[in-house]
Amino acid sequence: MARIVQKFGGTSVADIDRIKHVAQKVKTCLEAGNQVAVVVSAMAGSTNQLVEWAKQIDPMHDAREYDTVVSTGEQITVGLLAIALQTIGVDARSWLGWQIPLLTDDVHSAARIEDIKADQIIDRLEQGQVAVIAGFQGIAPDGRISTLGRGGSDTSAVALAAAIKADRCDIYTDVEGVYTTDPRIMPKARKLDSITFEEMLEMASAGAKVLQTRSVAMAMRHHVKLQVLSSFTDTPGTLVQNEEKQMEKQKVSGIAYSAEEAKVTVVGLPDKPGIAAKIFSALAETHINVDMIVQSASPDSQKTDITFSLARSELEKAVTALTRLKTELAFVALVHDDNIAKISVIGTAMRTQSGIAKLMFEVLSEKKINMQVISTSEIKISVLIQADYTELAVRSLHDAFELDKID
Repeated sequence: MARIVQKFGGTSVADIDRIKHVAQKVKTCLEAGNQVAVVVSAMAGSTNQLVEWAKQIDPMHDAREYDTVVSTGEQITVGLLAIALQTIGVDARSWLGWQIPLLTDDVHSAARIEDIKADQIIDRLEQGQVAVIAGFQGIAPDGRISTLGRGGSDTSAVALAAAIKADRCDIYTDVEGVYTTDPRIMPKARKLDSITFEEMLEMASAGAKVLQTRSVAMAMRHHVKLQVLSSFTDTPGTLVQNEEKQMEKQKVSGIAYSAEEAKVTVVGLPDKPGIAAKIFSALAETHINVDMIVQSASPDSQKTDITFSLARSELEKAVTALTRLKTELAFVALVHDDNIAKISVIGTAMRTQSGIAKLMFEVLSEKKINMQVISTSEIKISVLIQADYTELAVRSLHDAFELDKID
């Protein structure tokens, strides 16, 4: 007998027919002799509607009340799925975050999980009952409902899998697994049988939307084996697990992209210690996540320029926060561009194989694609380019690295 956590995203539970379909999948897993806990998201589109309603009433809404509103989507889904399971003869019970309880910190609307008291869930699983659990939500120290931020249901599922010592966490979505790149852009993209935690983490952070970054990091930290597979087919998915030697046979595992980036350059900063700290402290206080950072010399030897990238949706907040500091920082100008994309080449083989950066830069040069910022890690090379060239860059790099071929 295995203990399995199944997580179903919004598209998998988008309507009543799909909820019934999910119930059959859960029943099949249970009848195979497994203990099953299910984590579900809100029905597709419902969270967006809830967020929009909150914004319409007050764009600067109280985060505690925001959490009360947006957490209701998952409450509806767990109740409906529990009913669907009971209807087909499966003993099932729904659980909200506070009932488990799933304990978080006090950062409402972007809370982090601190602990899961899983004893009750484990008892029910051992009795043969399916636990249907609301993703995305928990309970804060103030006793109020908290939410984990968009995509938090993946994180809920992985955290639950760690807490109940599950043998595997299956993430069901609308794709059949993890691909070498987005099949919508590159029809020749190939589904990977397996990928390392490190590669998946880099792909998620670089824009691949199959798994949420926090969930991959948590799975890696707690050694939770993940499987990404489709709710709508019965084909094998992609295993996300610890690094395997054979994975070094190919140069890279995938090309990831994010077409919703922005770039900010703070021009003419005084070249002295502490300036960068003030800039990024101001952004952190506004809860803005910064990605790539480059500092370069200004034409004035006493000045320096700092360029960074961030999500396009965060640009206005960032510009406002830095504009307030113009007198204190004494910079000359703030230049920004919201038509930016990030393209990343990812693979553990970069540790041992040379020439990957060379090939990437040559391909982009041949296509007349200008690289505005370059960033590297041990297994990833990322560049910022104009968003208009996103598809051309992805297709060209996928071809150049021959990712459609099976080793």
